[in-house]
Amino acid sequence: MRCANILGTRFTFTNPHKIDITQPLIIVANHQSLHDIYPITWYMRKHHPKFISKLELGKGIPSVSYNLRHGGAALIDRKNPRQSLPALMKFGEYIEETKRSAVIFPEGTRSKNGEPKPFQKKGLEILFKKIPSALIVPISINNSWKMYQYGKFPMGIGAHLKFTVHEPINLATFTNKEELIQTIETTIKNNIHP
Repeated sequence: MRCANILGTRFTFTNPHKIDITQPLIIVANHQSLHDIYPITWYMRKHHPKFISKLELGKGIPSVSYNLRHGGAALIDRKNPRQSLPALMKFGEYIEETKRSAVIFPEGTRSKNGEPKPFQKKGLEILFKKIPSALIVPISINNSWKMYQYGKFPMGIGAHLKFTVHEPINLATFTNKEELIQTIETTIKNNIHP
């Protein structure tokens, strides 16, 4: 985050909720760029966030790739359900057992202009099944796409990245998971301002 400050980047992370650190979390957020990741890691650090990431990020990025491979993340091949589904199930079991946090970006890929994409439901459904005691924490992310609005170089200057944590939802109180996913998606998207 201090490196991003060099570019005039500011961060606002609004979380008015007192979230239990002894309960596993499923943190659900929209996805605008790689700059979504480190603020969630920092501001939610008490909850030990672990990410669901595409397999390709497990190689070639100093520090980040090592952390993904050895820090409890789920590395999935989005084109291979025979690899990705068992990896997600194992990840969910790990989160339930360790009471840590699973971070998922259900859009599946980054939005390049801030406009949210439809949520893909399969990953959420697996996490709901494997982390039954979870508290769901929706987060709306705004303006991180501006870091890459010109491509990887030059990076965006003076962006104000805003993260809004919404009211946590106790997974156990919802029997209709389809309705729950719709509620989460609506909550997140209603607070995105492209």
